[in-house]
Amino acid sequence: MTALPISAAPNAATGGMLGLMWKTVSSDCNLACDYCYYSAGSGPRSRKLHRIESALLEKVIREYMQASNGAVGFAWQGGEPLLAGLGFFEQVVALQIRHAPPNTRIGNAVQTNGTLITDRWARFFREYRFLVGVSVDGPREVHDARRVTRAGRGTFDLVMRGIGHLRRHDVDFNILTVLHQGNIGRADELMAFYAREGFHYVQFIPGMDFHARQSDVPARYLVTPEEYGDFLCRAFDIWFNDGAPRVSVRLFDDLLSVRAGREAGSCKHRPGCGRTLVLEQNGDVYPCDFYMGPERRLANLDTASLREIVEGSAYRDFLQLKTRLPRACRRCIHRDLCHGGCPRDRARDEAGGATGTDYFCAAHRRLFEYAGERLAWLARAMRTRWLIDHERAGRKWPGRNDPCICGGGAKFKRCCAPLWEELCGSMGGARLP
Repeated sequence: MTALPISAAPNAATGGMLGLMWKTVSSDCNLACDYCYYSAGSGPRSRKLHRIESALLEKVIREYMQASNGAVGFAWQGGEPLLAGLGFFEQVVALQIRHAPPNTRIGNAVQTNGTLITDRWARFFREYRFLVGVSVDGPREVHDARRVTRAGRGTFDLVMRGIGHLRRHDVDFNILTVLHQGNIGRADELMAFYAREGFHYVQFIPGMDFHARQSDVPARYLVTPEEYGDFLCRAFDIWFNDGAPRVSVRLFDDLLSVRAGREAGSCKHRPGCGRTLVLEQNGDVYPCDFYMGPERRLANLDTASLREIVEGSAYRDFLQLKTRLPRACRRCIHRDLCHGGCPRDRARDEAGGATGTDYFCAAHRRLFEYAGERLAWLARAMRTRWLIDHERAGRKWPGRNDPCICGGGAKFKRCCAPLWEELCGSMGGARLP
């Protein structure tokens, strides 16, 4: 194997850290993508920008830093967060520095449509080590069909220009592709496009026809489970690359991590929902950006602290939502790979209990079965490399009842020790501690 996805590296555990995702300018955006799940899409934009007030911004950053326990993570989304302006983000960084306890690790990520990125933005992102997610739906003709300005003009050239600025300043970025009727049957073309453009980190999201503020309404998707399954299987074939993946695709990375004994990076493939609070620019707090309807509003930061919200019963109840699996999921042999998927995608009763499986269940099961043997082979190769690297580095080996070196949380004797014994045996004798 010549390459492995970065998210599959050992000891990159999340540690249960609470993250903050801020809808920086609410639904304000300079584009009119017709499938946008958050904004009003092609509707008119207000002349007044809905930006976070300075006093609220400082209050939240101060409270978050006080509870940081050594690490904090901020995600800035929208709408289009760069509409807030470079001065706003300079204020963000200044407040983070002011209120951070000594030796605090601060992470910032911003998800943007890429059209507003300039050389100045790129320099700023590099200086403060922002991770930038850029939305690109594929080659020009695919991207420009749906990701358009309010005047109906395609944005591909503007986005690629922004990516050029990021590259010139060596900014870490990844690509987010929404899957819809214009690209769901073009897996080969999309994967070739990523390779041609040097896009090494990619995430796919099926397009949805709903608004986040209507979280009591079942989601409707722009592609069918059959179409999605076809796409995933073909994309996996290309990603696998005879056992030497060259690009990180988040879904495949997640499945590989689970098969290697670690936790997936995405909450969709974890046992429970992610610990991230979503903050509207007016201070309203929600448990997830797929659950921003009034019935899921946790509090407003004008009258509640972050600690009160996190320790409140409404948030604790939400975190249990994913564990309420329908019967089919509880009996499924693939449960450890998806844990029932996102609750947003399940049919529900009036009490919020799951009555049906994930809308894309058939697509996921098809992928799990189609890719299972190859994922197992990759996971074994990855764990083998971790063990060999550990030995070559001269690091201390854990005791048999200590946590395994892979970071999965299991005891060494029940995780990677049997593989190491096998490797040592193939080399002429066991060398376990």
